[in-house]
Amino acid sequence: MDRKIELLDCTLRDGAYIVNAHFGTPAITGIIKKMRDANIEVIECGWLKDTEHQEGTSFYHVPADLERYLPQNRGRASYVAMIDWDRYNVDALPAYDGRTLDAIRVVFPCNRHKEGIEVGRKIAGKGYRVYYQAANTLAYSDEELHALATEANAASPVALSIVDTFGAMYQEDLERIVGILDRELDPKIRLGFHSHNNQQLSFALTMHFVELLQDSARRCIVDASLCGMGRGAGNATTELVANYLNRTAHHNYDMNQIMDAIDMYMGYFQENYTWGYSTPYFIAGMYGCHVNNIAYLQKNHRTNAQDMRNIIESLTPEERTHYDYDLLEEKYIENQNRIVDDEQTLEVLSREMEGRPILLIAPGKSGQTQTDRVKQYIAEHKPIVIGVNAINPLYEFDYLFMIGVVRYNYAKEVYPDQFRETKKILLSSIKTKPDDNEVIVNFNRVVKRGWTYFDNAVIDLLRLLDKLQVGHVALAGFDGFKHKYNESYADQSLPTLNPDNQWDMLNEEIMDMFQDFKVSTKGTMDIEFVTESIFDR
Repeated sequence: MDRKIELLDCTLRDGAYIVNAHFGTPAITGIIKKMRDANIEVIECGWLKDTEHQEGTSFYHVPADLERYLPQNRGRASYVAMIDWDRYNVDALPAYDGRTLDAIRVVFPCNRHKEGIEVGRKIAGKGYRVYYQAANTLAYSDEELHALATEANAASPVALSIVDTFGAMYQEDLERIVGILDRELDPKIRLGFHSHNNQQLSFALTMHFVELLQDSARRCIVDASLCGMGRGAGNATTELVANYLNRTAHHNYDMNQIMDAIDMYMGYFQENYTWGYSTPYFIAGMYGCHVNNIAYLQKNHRTNAQDMRNIIESLTPEERTHYDYDLLEEKYIENQNRIVDDEQTLEVLSREMEGRPILLIAPGKSGQTQTDRVKQYIAEHKPIVIGVNAINPLYEFDYLFMIGVVRYNYAKEVYPDQFRETKKILLSSIKTKPDDNEVIVNFNRVVKRGWTYFDNAVIDLLRLLDKLQVGHVALAGFDGFKHKYNESYADQSLPTLNPDNQWDMLNEEIMDMFQDFKVSTKGTMDIEFVTESIFDR
């Protein structure tokens, strides 16, 4: 049956961002076969790239590379792959032979539609059907949408797809774009929609797209992927969209085949990789921001949501749609390094700590499980006790040392009395004007770059104490991270500082920073451990 609405599964193409295209031969072959058996109309098998194909990946150099993965009985499905308009040498593309790809999707950025459509013409000249993907369609003005439709009409592709690249669309945005393109496009050209789930609207917008065209004679295509697998916040999910179209458009997608594909091939990827809605990707959608900016801030700085929002907001609308890591690093440093005059603060702290033993109580679980050791040390040595980036209500502190706004706010709200009564040493990354009982130290005075996780609170405080010429420091609760978050902290509700669960990497970097600090202060500071720690060696 010739359907007005077609479903395109893009798992192997958009999901390639998550696994660097390394799905493995069984998964590529199996997903394609299951999508065919489920009666999915269009199966996107991956990307065409200017590199030689590696078996088991969904990056192909020429269509013949797909032959080993495609079923002998092709069924009624169309098999397609995508190219970036300027990242694939179309001259290397052989003529269509009918054995592998039926069509090629050409994606082009906003306002490069003329160049992208010209690439499509060359592909069509070799016998392939062509689909166009207008990335970041939200950025097109009404006049630019009219120009896009005019150029597409002249090229006569199979389809032109609206792409919510940054997951920033709302219903009214989609209505504006669909209204113009449905009116201006040649009726023979299908209108498509590819969504991203940054604002938890991917499925809702996909349904709304179908509803907007229900009274139109135009055929349309909606993109989806198994389990929503795709870059950043991911996409609409194939299983949800297929079920919706079965219920509302009288389709007959075989849900058993789709569920089999998920059970057989997606479990491994779900267990070992991360995609889908998250607060950082919501921020990307909120500002129409390229997901690579979010990924950079997460990977390199474990940036909390508030700081991430401030950093992205500091970029111009044009800068947000690209990714310039040097610029992003500059904006991150600007956000963190709010300069304050802390010379007097250092003098006061130095006088107060002169000649006194110092005990740092970090948030680790041993601060709860080995309280006898800690309290015995306090009774015997009468140290200045400093809580590190967290309050443990089992102890009284002379100071709290805080480096992040999330931990600062958490301590303030969960332990309001103890927070209010305890003197606090804050880094300027939190604030530049102190409230009562607070002093502020410049962020750059205590950090040392060169590590991914360079802003560890214990290491930062040790560097500060070294500048204050403290000669002896005892450590408690500086345990090292366990693989399960609730096994790492005395307070199981403490906000995480490591959302990617890279505990071993984090421990290695902290150890390296700790060793680097001990080497740099050899002979000037003695450090002892009151509780057990993986760093005590």
